Amino acid sequence: MKTVLVLSCLLLLARAEDPEEPDQSQKPVQYLSIGDGSSQQFEFPRDTPGVIVISSRYRSSGGRKGRESLKQTVRVRSLDPHVISILNVSDSGRSGAVSSYVISIRSGAPGTAPLLIQLLDLYRDSEPVLIEERSEYSIRVASGSDDPAARLLESSGLSHFSENPVLFALLPLIFINKCAFGCKVEVEVLLGLLRRPVPLLLGVAGQFLIMPLYGYGLSRLASLPKALALGLVITCSAPGGGGGYLYSLLLGGDVTLAISMTLISTVVAAAAMPLSSALYGRLLGVHAALHVPFVKILGTLLFIAIPISLGMLVKLRLPAVTRVLLALIRPFSFVLIVGGIFMAYQMGSSILAHVQPPIVVAGVTVPVFGLLLGCGLGRLAGLPLAQRKTVSIEVGVQNSLLALAVMQLSFQRAEADYASQAPFIVALSSTSEMLLLVLVHVVQRRVCVSPASGPGA
Repeated sequence: MKTVLVLSCLLLLARAEDPEEPDQSQKPVQYLSIGDGSSQQFEFPRDTPGVIVISSRYRSSGGRKGRESLKQTVRVRSLDPHVISILNVSDSGRSGAVSSYVISIRSGAPGTAPLLIQLLDLYRDSEPVLIEERSEYSIRVASGSDDPAARLLESSGLSHFSENPVLFALLPLIFINKCAFGCKVEVEVLLGLLRRPVPLLLGVAGQFLIMPLYGYGLSRLASLPKALALGLVITCSAPGGGGGYLYSLLLGGDVTLAISMTLISTVVAAAAMPLSSALYGRLLGVHAALHVPFVKILGTLLFIAIPISLGMLVKLRLPAVTRVLLALIRPFSFVLIVGGIFMAYQMGSSILAHVQPPIVVAGVTVPVFGLLLGCGLGRLAGLPLAQRKTVSIEVGVQNSLLALAVMQLSFQRAEADYASQAPFIVALSSTSEMLLLVLVHVVQRRVCVSPASGPGA
């Protein structure tokens, strides 16, 4: 009897000391997550590429069963490849106790694709060891009226945007105005920029390196919620808007440089915005499937390049028409600024109905910081005054509609509208502040010119 008791005690002790024996009474630890774990299904538009970021809190103990652990990795498989296909899995490194993996995906047919995610521990001279397997996450690809792209027109005051009478009234002015800007392009200045592209490089550095970092730091300083913080960072990562060269004209900048910077920054945005979204999304802990609207970027390029090229052709062939366009460019530009402010308020009225002071203060400072940053960079580079003004304007004025598109296409409805507060506030602040600068500039010119044209001049 004593022998049986001793053997039983030894058996119990052996089980207690065996680290490989799981405790069935305890809930298993979950290491893998997408985002903060509150959502297990993510929406994505059809036929588009994108990324998701998977976080792992697993840390290998090493030396397990005498084997040396090399590293951990994840394996991701779509259970419906017709809906979502997995293109690539890359390790983006460890931040503290968390490892992150960027999963490149591409959506296809409408439907819902469950994801099979496996966390593996790699050992030398051995098969990978499965640490955890998750299958509750899925990606939904919308179709028809459920396509997230439609939300850009349907949500919060954006419904029937394409039927907006103000837009129809402004479209001919926008086209004519861009043609007029084409008449302002100087070929000699373009050749000079090719030989010495310093202003262009300063613009790219300011727009895609410093401005997103400022947005991230500002969101941390203001303790913004994750969705708002990401909206602010993506807005700061957007390229220069079409209004940049408009403001350059009205404020005495270099119009040719402004047009060149807008086109180049829009091209660079196709690569820079996805990288910025992935990096700062990871830092902020927002790991949704972020969609960068490449079609909209291409449309922006064409809508700038075609009428401006037409204007350059008019300048070469039709001098009389050129004089008319140049006479219209300033009044048309002023009307477009005022119309842009009106449309922005009309479109964003519902989204901004419950806006909080911290995001308002943060959004108002973005254009101011961008203007000061561009001016400082231009001064350090020894640029002429006109080019300094242009670099300042191009860095300070973002294409907030691109950031708005990213928010509306990447999140579910409520979260998308909430995150869209940032691009709307930045757009309104930017347009209002630039209009104020234009008015001050006009008054200053009139005050300075009047004494010079008086009797005592």
